[in-house]
Amino acid sequence: MLQIEQNNLLIQKTLTERLFPQTDSLKSLDRIITDFDFTTYHISTLPDDKSKLLLSLNLKCWNDLVKYNVEQYLHSKYSSYQSLTILSSNQVEQGYNYSIVLDTATSAQSDDEDTKLRLIDDLSLLKRNAMASAFHKAFDRYDELSAKYSNSNTYAEEVQQELSNEPVLVMKYRGADETIYLKPSFDRVTVIFSTMFQDETDKVFGKVFLQEFVDARKRSVQTAPQVLYTQSEPPLDIAQYVQGSKKDENKGYVTFVLFPRHLVKGDKRENCISHIEMFRSYFHYHIKCAKAFMHSRMRFRVKEFLKILNRAKPENLDDEGKVIENRKTASGRRFDLKA
Repeated sequence: MLQIEQNNLLIQKTLTERLFPQTDSLKSLDRIITDFDFTTYHISTLPDDKSKLLLSLNLKCWNDLVKYNVEQYLHSKYSSYQSLTILSSNQVEQGYNYSIVLDTATSAQSDDEDTKLRLIDDLSLLKRNAMASAFHKAFDRYDELSAKYSNSNTYAEEVQQELSNEPVLVMKYRGADETIYLKPSFDRVTVIFSTMFQDETDKVFGKVFLQEFVDARKRSVQTAPQVLYTQSEPPLDIAQYVQGSKKDENKGYVTFVLFPRHLVKGDKRENCISHIEMFRSYFHYHIKCAKAFMHSRMRFRVKEFLKILNRAKPENLDDEGKVIENRKTASGRRFDLKA
């Protein structure tokens, strides 16, 4: 299966052209970029200074992320760059949730090539870093619960009651229809995606793909997270958080169970966040690719069948079964004689 890049390639390309220019002349820039999950970026030069770029982000689930300290987390990621200015909430570009000003002149003077490349990479991961704030909130809570119950009998009734009352982190990443639920516990973090299937065939393809996740874990990747899938009925862990009707035939729930080996602090935890938050886009992207491939194969087979049918057309035969040849007139024109 193909992997979807975590960073936005258009943002990466745009910033690379600015920080590593081929010419000395600066041009005005005004570019709107749409990413997965209805995420929108706006990159533009400031009216009074073409050397400064305004990068703005709009996320469907921003109001949910504010509860999980997204602004503080992004500040910790980007405040170390001298060429970046993080705008306050009352200075953010209208229609967007978060804005950063990049001073390319300052970057050209003070940053070396490696710093520029790291800056480009971090800015192209702006959406990933914003959504990672909720995952870090859940993982930090897992660390607290793990330390709290390390020497306790976790099977005790009062402990189980406390764990069952543990709040679930909710991110409506594509509006009210599709949501990510994060439930931390002392020995795991459960990540549940709710996703809508617009077509009946998508449900079938989805089940096939998810079954492959389960089979791959059984065959050779025992260290992978456990994957569960339910159709229309939400898992009990999030039943009270599901809005509207509890049963929706077009909605599926995909559950990942992350164990302590996936939550080790450092690169392993960051890698886990990067892959898990892109699952919905990865999932539906491969469903569409599979449908496109099958349609192309169906069209190819139809063409082959038509060729066979054309070759199988009977020739003109008389009553005795002999072939009637096409006749010519004196002028050389052809005409067919029907049997």
